[in-house]
Amino acid sequence: MSEVVGDYSAVGRRFAFVVARFNSLVTEPLLRGAQDCLVRHGAALDDLKTVWVPGALEIPLACKLLAQAGGLDGILALGAVIRGETAHFDVVVGQSAAGIARVSYDFSLPVINAVLTTEDTDQAFARAGTKAGNKGFDAALALMEMAEVAAKLRA
Repeated sequence: MSEVVGDYSAVGRRFAFVVARFNSLVTEPLLRGAQDCLVRHGAALDDLKTVWVPGALEIPLACKLLAQAGGLDGILALGAVIRGETAHFDVVVGQSAAGIARVSYDFSLPVINAVLTTEDTDQAFARAGTKAGNKGFDAALALMEMAEVAAKLRA
């Protein structure tokens, strides 16, 4: 029986972060958590690229342009969409997630969606490094694992 399993090594891998500036009090700690995770697992700082975009809806295009440019083992999309009083939340969440997934499928590249979708700011802050850990760190683990799985499946 054959089995493909990824590991948590960033040694020799090149990754990019696409980070929304909107809700930066949340997205900056997510980015720091993700960077910390990859460096702890062997990534070289020169192999990490960060691209800032205005908000979650702009993340998919930046991911697509990075994927088109090539040379990456994966992309981590970081953002925070916090429910407000209008239906805008649902549009942003759905379209952002769909666009991120499409880039991953279209380019056969791990593109991990770490755009937080929370009911309020307390939930967002909790997931950006306080009560609920740092979801940026957690997403970086998934990024490494999927980069390894993808490499093994291509071999």
